[in-house]
Amino acid sequence: MTVARIALPVAADGTFDYWVPAGIAATPGAIVRVRLARRTLTGVVVDIGATSEVAADRLHPIGEVLAEIPPLPADILELARFVSGYYQEPLGRVLAQALPPIGAGADRTAAGAPSALRLTESGRVALAGSFARESQARRLFERWERAPGCVLHAAEIAALPAPLRRTVRAWRDEDFVEAAIDVPAPGPDRVVLNPDQRAAVDAIGAAHGAFAPFLLQGVTGSGKTDVYLEAARACIAKGGQALLLVPEINLTPQFAQRIADALPGHRAVTLHSRLAAGERRRNWRLAASGDADLVLGTRLAAFAPMPRLGLIVIDEEHDPSFKQQDGVRYHGRDVAVWRARQRGTPVVLGSATPSLESLLQAQRGRYRWLRLTERAVAPARLPACRFVSDKAPGTMEGISAPLVAAIEARLACGEQSLLFVNRRGFAPSLLCAGCGWQAACHRCSARLVVHRDDRLLRCHHCGHAERLPRACPDCGNVDLLPLGHGTQRLERALLDRFPAARIARVDRDSTQRKGAFAGLREQVEAGSLDILVGTQMLAKGHDFPRLTLVGVVGADNALFSADFRATERLAALLFQVAGRAGRAALPGEVIVQTDFPAHAVYRALAAQDYESFAATLFAERRAAGLPPFAHLALLAAEAPRRATVDAFLATAHELGRSLTRTAHRAVEVFPPVPAALARRAGVERAQVIAQSEDRGALQRFLPLWRGAIAAIPGRQVRWSLDVDPLGFA
Repeated sequence: MTVARIALPVAADGTFDYWVPAGIAATPGAIVRVRLARRTLTGVVVDIGATSEVAADRLHPIGEVLAEIPPLPADILELARFVSGYYQEPLGRVLAQALPPIGAGADRTAAGAPSALRLTESGRVALAGSFARESQARRLFERWERAPGCVLHAAEIAALPAPLRRTVRAWRDEDFVEAAIDVPAPGPDRVVLNPDQRAAVDAIGAAHGAFAPFLLQGVTGSGKTDVYLEAARACIAKGGQALLLVPEINLTPQFAQRIADALPGHRAVTLHSRLAAGERRRNWRLAASGDADLVLGTRLAAFAPMPRLGLIVIDEEHDPSFKQQDGVRYHGRDVAVWRARQRGTPVVLGSATPSLESLLQAQRGRYRWLRLTERAVAPARLPACRFVSDKAPGTMEGISAPLVAAIEARLACGEQSLLFVNRRGFAPSLLCAGCGWQAACHRCSARLVVHRDDRLLRCHHCGHAERLPRACPDCGNVDLLPLGHGTQRLERALLDRFPAARIARVDRDSTQRKGAFAGLREQVEAGSLDILVGTQMLAKGHDFPRLTLVGVVGADNALFSADFRATERLAALLFQVAGRAGRAALPGEVIVQTDFPAHAVYRALAAQDYESFAATLFAERRAAGLPPFAHLALLAAEAPRRATVDAFLATAHELGRSLTRTAHRAVEVFPPVPAALARRAGVERAQVIAQSEDRGALQRFLPLWRGAIAAIPGRQVRWSLDVDPLGFA
């Protein structure tokens, strides 16, 4: 009897044995369907044997091998085993990260697609008067009209957002566009690299075929993307595939367009969780077969099979979005670095504000440090920065008089402004001026956020919503005051102050509709908007040539956070959002509203000296024994009753302490404490931290501690172990 050991996407550790019926080709890496109890699950064969510890009459057969998905290659199985062991996650759940959607939606294929499409004369007539208002489709039509010969090439169309690609298919069905015959593909849009960029590309190219980690630190606007694409071009020319990881899905459309412009004639595909199932499966197959020369994706793309992998690039490597916060809690950046070592390829970590972990590796010589110190566009200079108070006379709804004046000046000369506040909604809380009551979520230990447009109070943690009260529920006072400023409040204030200005709000609420963010970005690029009000969605990666003013509101809030990484994240965010200003010939300015202009983070921003600020953080972290000079694991637990959570964590803490008193003295386990958000969605939450200066010692300790925790009897607690957490939950 042939026995297959199969990893299934369940919380249990280990694999499950099944017997292989005659005629079924189950090899390591094969994707199979099997029965587990009353469920049918999709799993991955990780080993084949002739015997099993399970009695033969209790073994179930494999149901089927899924022919639609090719087997996972050996290097992906090895990568999954590493992630499973390091992050203390079940192997089956890790392998599920490497699979595309299965059995949902038809594959979208590009087979037989023309190399270019031409706007027909009938299409020009029919579409010219069909748009009642400004829209993405209208802008696409106008772009097609302006294109030489009214022709768009396949690479340009492939880079469009999914809704616009559907529009193109509909226009083709109506004969509004047609295949363009004998239209040559455009030549590569080669940029002229400056000496620093050229040196970086040459260094990366020289390492082809060997593991070589690079930290590419470049000021905002220094042309890091040009370095990535030139390095990818060189890798592809040598027969390799390139993997480019970005932290957020919203950054993929503009990257796809840059790739299409720079690498015409090469097939690039995108992988992220918001793609339609069929499209994601098709792109996964193109990567796995080697037909895709470049894969652009978010953290899940770190698991994409790529037989010719020759280069990995991680853009904005410091970004916390690379860390998965639920399910399999892995860090996409660190997994990608391990994969580069495994495959023997160069890996480039790019950022204007590198994480302290990567910066320390560069300082110790483990990463080669490449620097881009000037902006790539010759006339462009880093923006001037000044600090003002929002409590001075003339302040308008939290916007200081100097910032109002600066916005007026930009409007007068046709330039664009960005007002940044990292809080959505109208106001972070609602206060009764009579008795001091504040609107609180009854399910979370958090305040409700005022959303005045919807006349609602919302909890941004559990999603609870209730009507905005007319009076205080405690004392009946009708004088209820919204405290603080969110994007909606600032948008309304700007509309009142500048009624003729074209203003748009960019946050999670305003971009829920598919394609909404891409549409707003196109409006900015087309000059159709004057003022943007937004959250960190606008802080990184976007290049708007006419945006010359950035105003920052509410940055001081991060200075009061209990999270030890708060100031590091604030610095990264400020450097990024400030970098949106003055990226072309027009000079830029940044105005930060703060009560603490002498704080180290603001001094660093003014001087554009991130390394000096990082040095102060290094000193603080070293003294406190915190990352990157120590390594952490966070045991988080939650249950409906606080006593249940406390009892469970007290037992887990004692189990950990007993291990550290014997063979694991290099690890310290701290007593349980409530989570920063002690109650969420009606569930009580608390945590225990394990810490060691020796990563290896912590890794040897964790499997034993995790096994002991799993054996705690009679528990009614949901718990998880987060290795290398980004902060304290």
